[in-house]
Amino acid sequence: MLEKPWILVRGAGDLATGVLVRLARCGFRVCTLECANPSAIRRKAAFCEAVWQGRAEVEGLVCQRVDRPEQAEEAARQGIIPLLIDETCACAAVLHPAAVVDAILAKKNLGTTRALAPITIGLGPGFTAGADVDAVVETMRGHHLGRVILDGPAIPNTGIPGNIGGYTAQRVIHAPASGPMVFVPDEKGTTIDIGAIVTEGQIIARVGDTPVYASLTGVLRGLIREGYPVTKGLKIADIDPRLEQTSCCDTVSDKARSIGGGVVEALLLLAAQKNISLL
Repeated sequence: MLEKPWILVRGAGDLATGVLVRLARCGFRVCTLECANPSAIRRKAAFCEAVWQGRAEVEGLVCQRVDRPEQAEEAARQGIIPLLIDETCACAAVLHPAAVVDAILAKKNLGTTRALAPITIGLGPGFTAGADVDAVVETMRGHHLGRVILDGPAIPNTGIPGNIGGYTAQRVIHAPASGPMVFVPDEKGTTIDIGAIVTEGQIIARVGDTPVYASLTGVLRGLIREGYPVTKGLKIADIDPRLEQTSCCDTVSDKARSIGGGVVEALLLLAAQKNISLL
């Protein structure tokens, strides 16, 4: 029996992980590609942690770092999502994917072209359907989130995070200085990490010797890994004002799940148009 063709997903952050979870559960054969030093803050819901730890698990699905494209075959046969450190999608020459999904979310195209695979999909700003990719999936929160675009670009990047609980830019914390990320204990001596409830003005971490303060009261949904060499201005934390989200920090978000649904729709639509078998 012939193996299913590969779907390569560039990126393994939390939004890309939502895409990978949807694709894997729908029966597609997926492989994810990451950089050598990913800076995801929603670490507990991101397969890119496999870069550092070798393996990562989200919602019962396991992702494992492999060293060569040839090793991806065995991982997939075991029901594991393989991860390659491959910033340029060089493995496409070996794996011959049926589709490439750019889920880096860099707000610009970092090298995805329609020459990489018969089907190409880009997520969010930086891509134009019909030009550099076959389809674009909208990533802006709101009415059009997850919509498949077959002609033209996504909504331009506003630079303002989506509204959650009445908060936008205040939800996201940027590094106040450059240096290594240092975790700190709370008043009970417990190390503050993802899932903790924090109070506005509380010190939640340090960058070198510079304290990082909570911008609002809520659940610490994301925090860049300890020891990461951050640069001033880098996004390092994310606070959700909805306290009930404490139990959701290690699962795929509503936004990521919606985008993943858009990718499934785009893949099936384009495969039908191009007479390509994906499953």
